[in-house]
Amino acid sequence: MTERSEHREQSLTGATEARGLEALISRATRAGKGAAPVERWNPDFCGDLDMEIKQDGTWFYLGTPIGRMPLVQLFSTVLRKDEDGRTYLVTPVERVGIRVVDAPFIAVEMDVSGAGEEQIITFRTNVGDVVEAGPGHPLRFVDENETGGLKPYVLVRGRLEALVSRPVMYELVEHGEEIDIDGRTMFAVRSKGEVYPIMPAEKLKRLSA
Repeated sequence: MTERSEHREQSLTGATEARGLEALISRATRAGKGAAPVERWNPDFCGDLDMEIKQDGTWFYLGTPIGRMPLVQLFSTVLRKDEDGRTYLVTPVERVGIRVVDAPFIAVEMDVSGAGEEQIITFRTNVGDVVEAGPGHPLRFVDENETGGLKPYVLVRGRLEALVSRPVMYELVEHGEEIDIDGRTMFAVRSKGEVYPIMPAEKLKRLSA
């Protein structure tokens, strides 16, 4: 039997048994600590895994929450979102699809240092990533039409974003200011020299009235 065939036999195609998950854990662990270089790996697609990240950031396997945070953190280091819009767990020898309801990570804490153009906004995610909003880690704000609310996201790595939790969002907007952007007054936040518009200033005034 060829080495390639052996990899396929050991892969997680249609995996639903615990030993399949254990095999992935083993290979993810060998991939190294910290965020793995998943962008450089190009393994075969081995099917979908019954794993889902809910909107609140909770990871589920076979419909059951994964309660072990070290395991969730391990999986987060081999996570990748591809151009097809799907999210995968990637090791050097396989790529398996998982479901993500919203964003794979949640920004659960923030810190602000400096002021004005020197201001830096730093986020910590639920899986331990720490990122400074700015070049390479932009913020974006999405209107939630069904609720009239606002959903901020910060890019963590690759195409993977963290949804800013609601308490942190309230803290974030406290650091907003009116800034002229292309001739229009916007309510926006600054970080590391970048300006991220939240909404037109007149819209904020209407909402605040």
